[in-house]
Amino acid sequence: MIVKTKKYQLESKTYIKLGLTNILKEQWWVALIALAIACGYFWIPSWWWISMAILAYLLYWLFWLIQFAGVSQMEQNKAIFEKMSYEIDSRQILMKLNATQGMPIKWDMIKKAEVTKDAFVLTISKAQFIHLPFKIFNTENEKKFVEAILKRKGYLA
Repeated sequence: MIVKTKKYQLESKTYIKLGLTNILKEQWWVALIALAIACGYFWIPSWWWISMAILAYLLYWLFWLIQFAGVSQMEQNKAIFEKMSYEIDSRQILMKLNATQGMPIKWDMIKKAEVTKDAFVLTISKAQFIHLPFKIFNTENEKKFVEAILKRKGYLA
């Protein structure tokens, strides 16, 4: 069975939100580094330790925000933010711009998958993911079929 979805365009704000969420989940330990810097207050009592730890942590997140916002504005990445449909089967995910242009994504390229309240999010790398909102599926059975594929491939428990 092949699931053919409706056309969908990933919005840049959704991409930025998903990217920052992914970084937060993968690099949670950065907060521990900021906390360790703030603990310098106990060595030499000065509020500079705490303020610099907070500033460093905020600059770290600002760096990632700029990275994801920049990706959404670059010309070579415009294809990611165009309207496309998806054909999903047990072999691959085919991202189709139109009837003649498309790109296959093999299942082994997917690092992890998760089901949010309104979409499937398939992570390929820190900055690459496939966002499949439930509204693009034509029937409830198609959504269940994709979920079954993800479970069979070991991405969902």
